Amino acid sequence: MGFSEDNLKGFILALVSSLFIGASFIIKKKGLRRAAAASGVRAGIGGFSYLLEPLWWLGMITMIIGEVANFVAYAFAPAVLVTPLGALSIIVSAVLAQFILNEKLHQLGILGCVMCIAGSVVIVIHAPQEHPITSVQEICSMATQPAFLLYVASVIVLVFILIFHFAPQCGHSNVLVFTGICSLMGSLSVMSVKALGTALKLTFEGNNQLLYPETWFFVFIVATCVIMQMNYLNKALDTFNTAVVSPIYYVMFTSLTIIASVIMFKDWDGQSVGNIISEICGFIVVLSGTILLHTTTDFERSSSFRGSYASLPPALSARLCSGNGEFMKHDEENQLPAEAVCLQRQEMH
Repeated sequence: MGFSEDNLKGFILALVSSLFIGASFIIKKKGLRRAAAASGVRAGIGGFSYLLEPLWWLGMITMIIGEVANFVAYAFAPAVLVTPLGALSIIVSAVLAQFILNEKLHQLGILGCVMCIAGSVVIVIHAPQEHPITSVQEICSMATQPAFLLYVASVIVLVFILIFHFAPQCGHSNVLVFTGICSLMGSLSVMSVKALGTALKLTFEGNNQLLYPETWFFVFIVATCVIMQMNYLNKALDTFNTAVVSPIYYVMFTSLTIIASVIMFKDWDGQSVGNIISEICGFIVVLSGTILLHTTTDFERSSSFRGSYASLPPALSARLCSGNGEFMKHDEENQLPAEAVCLQRQEMH
């Protein structure tokens, strides 16, 4: 299939989105560090002092700009094309983290970045055309088909298990808990974002979809999912290294989103087997690149320290953070900023 004009628009918007979202990770993490240093309470253990930190809000504004671009991209191109391009935000985040947060990116990490770019190119070349949608009711009928309802039910059950069972027990020692909640809810939010974006696109074209209750239902779903995503993403960013959260979140979120999109929007219907295989191979290359980025980042010592630190009571943690100069000096020798000891903050769009 040829690369359509709508796919090109979606591709460009997805690139812009990745640049802004990748930069927002670093800005938000700096804001989270400052807020925790000032209040002594980290977001990972329930603190909300970052809401008073201007730098965190700057990161949020940057992320919102990126998410808006991403939102519009979904109105033009299928999720199978737009979502994997989020890997580029990991590259932006990893490069900026090396220079701003002193989180090292090794030579194999650079290879991981190249693999992400190569895989993204393959996906773009073989991306499916967007199936024409004429009304929000049509989208609603897709969302209520038995296969997708089963997927939604599975996601809700898993989210509840993660929140009420695993989060209290190992949320601060296992990165998969918080990122799993974000990814599961994210796959639903993308489906709703695509539905809402399509409805708005049709409205701007003269076919008003704001008159239908289905449009506002999707607005409610988007708001609910995004609020949950942001809450648990902040917890993940506050607890784990940026180079850990970003690739893991990307892999889980992208995989689940593509599965949800294939089920709901039938993205692969009408595509040749060769194109589908090429897309899957491109996606595997991107996943391999993100895993390589993850395994080659210099987080082992900080992860090991963080595991013991996360289990300490908040009062003892605060005393450690305000301890003598030798403690801070030891931290600097491990090439972590002194403030990072008290507020391990992590990041992901």
